[in-house]
Amino acid sequence: MPQLAWQKSTFSEPGSDTCVEVALDPTGRLRLRESDTPSRVIVTTSAALGCLLRAVADGAVGAGWR
Repeated sequence: MPQLAWQKSTFSEPGSDTCVEVALDPTGRLRLRESDTPSRVIVTTSAALGCLLRAVADGAVGAGWR
């Protein structure tokens, strides 16, 4: 697989080494990882990630969910 261009979340603290990073792979899927464990990667689509973020924003996913 070609080298991915990982981008740090804009919500990450400047100078922090623990942040969420995202990259778009050659197939158009999103890859998410935490910078402190870069070998652990979640692969998803923008549609699925959008559904998750909307559910979190609506309170459908929150405290006590794991």
